[in-house]
Amino acid sequence: MAAYQVVPLRAFADNYIWTIRDAGFAAVVDPGDAQPVLDYLAREKLQLVAILNTHHHADHVGGNAALLARTKVPVYGPKDERIAEVSERLADGARFTLPHFNIAMETLEIPGHTRSHIAFHGDGLLFCGDTLFAAGCGRLFEGTPRQMHDSLTRLARLPDATRVYCGHEYTLSNLKFARAAEPDNPRLPELEARMQALRERGQPTLPSTIAQEKATNPFLRVAEPAIIASASGRAAKKLSDPVSVLAEIRDWKNNF
Repeated sequence: MAAYQVVPLRAFADNYIWTIRDAGFAAVVDPGDAQPVLDYLAREKLQLVAILNTHHHADHVGGNAALLARTKVPVYGPKDERIAEVSERLADGARFTLPHFNIAMETLEIPGHTRSHIAFHGDGLLFCGDTLFAAGCGRLFEGTPRQMHDSLTRLARLPDATRVYCGHEYTLSNLKFARAAEPDNPRLPELEARMQALRERGQPTLPSTIAQEKATNPFLRVAEPAIIASASGRAAKKLSDPVSVLAEIRDWKNNF
């Protein structure tokens, strides 16, 4: 397997275009804007070998066409005709090898944010788009609380050391909400301080890990008594099942 690193390219206000690269080649995940990618490839003298898309939103796929106009490469993505450029439409459990890098990738269907959202998992990496964020989860634009709960539960079962590369720099705002939802979680103040220090140095707070998310992300902790109590207090009624708790705290976060 070729040695590689994963580099974040900034796009728009807070998007990350994750770039898997070595000395001569690169693959990009969710290129919402082509220009940062084109600039980086030119500056680093890299050849694009693949594009990976997690879901159809424009801030994740808007750069596909311009990149393909320069270099014809495979585009891996969900079975969703709204992403016209996808050449390899992947169902749940589909496996492929990332060109040049020889990374064995598995496709995970994780609906909730959108109905056709997928993640790419392989070699200890998870590219999860806008389903799982550091200390948060995506808004339910097309899916249901049940779908989001099932998707997050599935991701939480991945190995603890899995590195989580999500689509946006939302960590600090998510941590503020996490502290409101679970004020006595001792891991949150320390994590928030570390993340704040990274941002003050202009560095990304990502990747996270599955272990960190299980310890600090309220949307992965909906069975915890403290989260249940917070959700029930906001709903002004006893909530007893994890899906109802997730639905309540997702609504709370929407208006936080």
